[in-house]
Amino acid sequence: MGEPKIIPNYTYEDYKRWQGRWEVIDGIAYDMSPMASPEHQRIANEIGRAFSEAIEKGQCACQVYQPIDVKIRENTIVNPDLLIVCKPIEGQFLDFPPELVVEIISPSSRLKDTITKYNLYKEFGIKYYLLIDPEEKRKVLHHLTDNQYVSQESFDFELNSGCQFSLKLKAVVGF
Repeated sequence: MGEPKIIPNYTYEDYKRWQGRWEVIDGIAYDMSPMASPEHQRIANEIGRAFSEAIEKGQCACQVYQPIDVKIRENTIVNPDLLIVCKPIEGQFLDFPPELVVEIISPSSRLKDTITKYNLYKEFGIKYYLLIDPEEKRKVLHHLTDNQYVSQESFDFELNSGCQFSLKLKAVVGF
């Protein structure tokens, strides 16, 4: 028998005390350093602007945020690159599912974004999960249907009753 292993189980209370950019998933801390690349930030800004314009044009009661803490449970706090929320946020973090989450994949986040967060967001009940991969020049929109994500070819969104729009993401991100 080997020595016992101590596996951390960090919580939101721990997370609040840390300096820098972190995420906590199932009690494990993930350092979000270094800062996102200029291309990552360009894409985030362009997508944020496109969603904001579509929401304003559709007179939707929703807001675009980049990034804010999403507390899925006490030991799971993530910071999506972009999210859309259609209800008021009370307090310092979001503790209910946003309508949409966007993750822009970087080489260091590929597995976490495509597997871990995919499953987290599905379980949390996030209606749309948009993955953008600048390296592979791909965009995949997952729509939650019957508690499962289904990939959509079109970029059509229905955020809440009366809030519907389409985006031409190729024009926005350049691929």
